[in-house]
Amino acid sequence: MGLLNKKTVDDINAKGKKVLVRCDFNVPLKDGVITDENRITAALPTIKKLLDDGAQVILCSHLGKVKNGPNEKESLAPVAKRLSELLNKDVVFAADDVVVGENAKKAVAEMKDGDVVLLQNTRFRPEETKNGEAFSKELASLCDIYVNDAFGAAHRAHCSTVGVASFVEEAAVGYLMGKELKYLGNAVEDPQRPFVTILGGAKVADKLNVIENLLNKADTLIIGGGMAYTFLAAKGYTVGTSLLDETKIDYCKDMLAKAEEKGVKILLPVDVTTAKDFPNPIDAEIDVTIYDADKIPAEVMG
Repeated sequence: MGLLNKKTVDDINAKGKKVLVRCDFNVPLKDGVITDENRITAALPTIKKLLDDGAQVILCSHLGKVKNGPNEKESLAPVAKRLSELLNKDVVFAADDVVVGENAKKAVAEMKDGDVVLLQNTRFRPEETKNGEAFSKELASLCDIYVNDAFGAAHRAHCSTVGVASFVEEAAVGYLMGKELKYLGNAVEDPQRPFVTILGGAKVADKLNVIENLLNKADTLIIGGGMAYTFLAAKGYTVGTSLLDETKIDYCKDMLAKAEEKGVKILLPVDVTTAKDFPNPIDAEIDVTIYDADKIPAEVMG
């Protein structure tokens, strides 16, 4: 199937089936409280569709980077609580540090049509980010159908996004994923000119193939967010204490050179808002100063 022709939740018969939905519940938390629930509400149309169809819905997601193993701060417990409120029904939280543990297996085995179970943070398993076969099979063993609705994590070849799909009989995309694929497909396969793309986010490394491919399709690339500072550094600018991937500076230099060869414009910030530090989340006023992008002082971050 092409980019625009993926099987969606509208194409599956979910009644009485156990459906594992990969969502993107990587939401910001402060003291265990969700400070931005947009990613949760974005998943609701797919979840509600499956519930209306009489499915038994099993949800999974990652949260944070999980560098030091399972921990309470990166548990999905607050997400389960908020989902229960938004869906107006009990969401069983299977709090297994191994994700597919005794709690999850028992909760899934006892499900009835219309029930919802949320698994623990998939990154509590180190194999998740390595796309390990064993964990992929464990996830697949819970369900009859797999649905990927986590567009924000779809570029990563992890167990819960890629591996599990190899071990299920049926797979589809959710409404959020389908919508994004439609927009992306229309833009890339038959773009209106001039074709301008906007790239952001913190990590250049996550966008390597995207940037290179877009140089062959786009007329202009606008690069903002944290990744812009690595490009600014590639132009020889000092970026203070701003987010910087020093291992990708040469790559950015190469991309700037290729863009010039192809006649593609790469637009970077001309000025930046800076502070001594940006707390995460920003929940109070902070002192900021705007500097030209080529005049960022050493002691501030953009």
